[in-house]
Amino acid sequence: MTHIPVLYQEIIHALQPQRAGRYVDGTLGAGGHARGILEACSPDGLLLGLDLDPQALALARETLAPYEQRVHLVQASHITLNQQLAALKWDSIDGIVLDLGASSMQFDNAERGFSFMQDGPLDMRFGPSALQSAADLVNTLAQDDLADLIFRYGEDRDARRIARAIVENRPFHTTRELVAVIEKASPRRGDRMHPATQTFQALRIAVNDELAAVEKTLPQAVAALRSGGRCAVISFHSLEDRIVKDYFRELGKDIINPPYERIYEVERKAIIKNITKKPIVASEAETKDNPRARSAKLRVVEKI
Repeated sequence: MTHIPVLYQEIIHALQPQRAGRYVDGTLGAGGHARGILEACSPDGLLLGLDLDPQALALARETLAPYEQRVHLVQASHITLNQQLAALKWDSIDGIVLDLGASSMQFDNAERGFSFMQDGPLDMRFGPSALQSAADLVNTLAQDDLADLIFRYGEDRDARRIARAIVENRPFHTTRELVAVIEKASPRRGDRMHPATQTFQALRIAVNDELAAVEKTLPQAVAALRSGGRCAVISFHSLEDRIVKDYFRELGKDIINPPYERIYEVERKAIIKNITKKPIVASEAETKDNPRARSAKLRVVEKI
């Protein structure tokens, strides 16, 4: 079955790929967005694809085989964007897409440990370079540190109760073991959300240092864009979206001192313009076919 990425048509429309353009997919996955970009910028547009996950890269190589003369695939994080562009001697790019968080392929593979719906090793690493697995965190962190992690990255009101139950029942090796303890500590009768949802999100974010990665990549992405180039970012939870929204809002403002006052040390004109005043969300038809798309938010900016 062909993997259809979230907000596929919206991404292609947002980036408006052109002939001879240079594009980056910083979160390649199975290559769905990349394939659409390459089709749209044919016959001579180029694409750099980055992903930490070797399994994703293997799938993307198959997906993008028809375009292999126009594609550069690298097993690396999008935080290395400047380094990867320098290696290709690309001094600017025409567009970049970032589809943040774990992919549906990773959630669907029980062996990766991302899903609380399947039993598997408590891993959650995007790639082999991650220093710690989710099992390392739940089995070694002090109770207060674990509670803070679950509250900060999972925004879970039962963080302290869950952390206490985890510490009392250590060690954990599988997702099923952890889910059983969370369900008992935080039953949430009547809630639509599964009680383990936010803890699993928090662990995944911490394992892969996801928020810091977004903060490090966005400045590189905007700086690399040529005038008129576009950056499109899909986020799946409020913590990521807040970082993206705030950064784009800041770069979209003129920083100019008023007459006879010096408020800002450095003045500058706006660097980008926001193409999306409000985030683009998935259609009802897409969320029906792909429930993961329900929480997706797409923000798009253009370099001035």
